[in-house]
Amino acid sequence: MASPQAEALKQMMRDFRAAAIGTADAPPPTVEEQRAGAAAGMEVMGVMPEGVTTTETTLAGLFALDQRPDGGLDDRVVLYLHGGGYVVLSPRTHAKLTAGLAKAAGCRVVSVDYRLAPEHPHPAAVTDGLAAYRALLDEGYAPHQIAISGDSAGGGLTVATLVAARDAGVPQPACAVPLSPWVDIEGTGESMDTKAEADMVVGRDGLKLMGDMFIAGGDIRDPLAAPLYADLRGIAPLYVQVGGDETLLDDSTRLIAKAAAAGVEVRLDVFPEMQHVFQTCLGMIPEADDAIARIGQYLRTKLAID
Repeated sequence: MASPQAEALKQMMRDFRAAAIGTADAPPPTVEEQRAGAAAGMEVMGVMPEGVTTTETTLAGLFALDQRPDGGLDDRVVLYLHGGGYVVLSPRTHAKLTAGLAKAAGCRVVSVDYRLAPEHPHPAAVTDGLAAYRALLDEGYAPHQIAISGDSAGGGLTVATLVAARDAGVPQPACAVPLSPWVDIEGTGESMDTKAEADMVVGRDGLKLMGDMFIAGGDIRDPLAAPLYADLRGIAPLYVQVGGDETLLDDSTRLIAKAAAAGVEVRLDVFPEMQHVFQTCLGMIPEADDAIARIGQYLRTKLAID
């Protein structure tokens, strides 16, 4: 059963959805309005953990936030790819979440500001994701010292970056941690309907609005845009977390099933009654704190920290 804190946050999440994509009884918001509304919504999500230093920097020519926990390792790094439907949000909006990951894992996290649609439709995001990963390798990190993580669209981009790296002959990182990954732009999973009433954040209308801008008339099943359709053989181990009340639940379950069938080492944690990317509420709900702790332990094991 969801905690009282998580139940109390549902209205806040519904308000976030309205700010990011509008409501059915109003004209669709402009891209600028979507971005402002979504950023404002993220301001009230989560608590910034203590003991993490955040520095603005660049990686592969992209703006980035470099977050380092007190006493953490600098020779291990997590590349983070933020969510937002490939249209909204940024490293700044996700700073509390990524700081939490840095502290839990005990190592550096670099969150990059990859290019967004509609100004930069697919494949701009995956081009930037691969460039950022290559840049970390160029800094001197070995592949086994790097993990990649991301949420929602950034979770899908995490998987797409692994596929793009493999196809380019670039060694895989130690692991990847997609949170509530969006890997099917069409929204064909059964949970799009069965969880529609329970999900306060993601629905068909919003996914279509952002998906159309992201694809911009291209192939909606391009495996680097919708990695559910990718050949997943040879990619890094995957640890996926997803909420049980998400319309995108089946994106996670189908991705994990396909990856396992391709011989990929996988782990899936479904958190009952949780909303889309509930981890952003760290410090506010116990389920988010539990999820971040699990990710931290997974990353410490895969990156040989401690």
